[in-house]
Amino acid sequence: MDFLVLFLIYLVCVLTSVLLLCVYSKRTHTLAGEILTDGSQVFSRFIPGWLQRAMQRAFHHLFHSRNCIFIILHLALEGAVYSEYTWEIFRYCLELEFSLYHLLLPYLLLIINLFFFFLSCTTNPGIITKSNEASFLQVYEYDEVIFLKNMKCPTCDLRKPARSKHCSVCNRCVHRFDHHCIWVNNCIGALNARYFLIYLLTLTAMAANIAIITTAFLIHLVLISGMTLGTYFDDHGQEQPVDIAFLIQYLFLTFPRIVFMLGFVIVLCLLLGGYVCFTLYLAVTNQTSNEWYKSSRAKCHRCHNSDPVQDKTSAYKNIYAKGAWTNLQEIFKPITDYEKKK
Repeated sequence: MDFLVLFLIYLVCVLTSVLLLCVYSKRTHTLAGEILTDGSQVFSRFIPGWLQRAMQRAFHHLFHSRNCIFIILHLALEGAVYSEYTWEIFRYCLELEFSLYHLLLPYLLLIINLFFFFLSCTTNPGIITKSNEASFLQVYEYDEVIFLKNMKCPTCDLRKPARSKHCSVCNRCVHRFDHHCIWVNNCIGALNARYFLIYLLTLTAMAANIAIITTAFLIHLVLISGMTLGTYFDDHGQEQPVDIAFLIQYLFLTFPRIVFMLGFVIVLCLLLGGYVCFTLYLAVTNQTSNEWYKSSRAKCHRCHNSDPVQDKTSAYKNIYAKGAWTNLQEIFKPITDYEKKK
């Protein structure tokens, strides 16, 4: 099989795996989710019932109950990438006299990332209980569209403060609920959103930094070898000048682990970069993922509603936005009476 076809299959598998994780972990009602749902219904006709039930139980345990599987997977992936970086790229780059400060930067980012990863996993996101319920009720006003007054959580039997939500995975109500993250096995709420944001930023910076160093190393090897000036014989015996496809195939055959790792971190960097941009947008506009999703549904309902009276009640306006700088400050210093009293 041609190398480029093999590498393309590899990238498609990585992207598909990440997409599946995103769809199942967030349970979003997107086009991708609908396609996956329809596809699963088609395949279910060819899969035995006992296997379907086993798969459903496995998926429920993975994505709808608290467990440490994805924490272990997260650490294993980081360990695999850094092992390859340490034993091959770092050593080769030292021999090629790369800047030591640049080579050590990924390790500094790793330390910072693991610290905030630990905080994201272990910090109380803002769990609402009988003892702090009254304090949380005073923090935000109700917008009367997404968050209504005098609503009670039927599971926790508590009054629901504005911007709170009951997490079905953790079985608890969380103040300023954003989403439940399977990678940290915790909800993201008012009290740990700052840690989660820094964790995302450092994780993206790690992937980008390793990708840049690895790419620079491979380009440096190609340049000092003078391969770009050479030729090769194709399948038809014709002499051809060295092109990018030939260089990539040669590098893969020479450094297979490095090229596969580079492909993985590039895809990861692009996906994380997009998610970080979305998260920063939410932070700057003082929204949560939960509010963004619900507000989009409210706006959609308003667009399709022909009754002007109901249209007025279904209109949504973000009353929590107070300017970009103030909104960012609220992430890093949550305004909760409960936190001030602790």
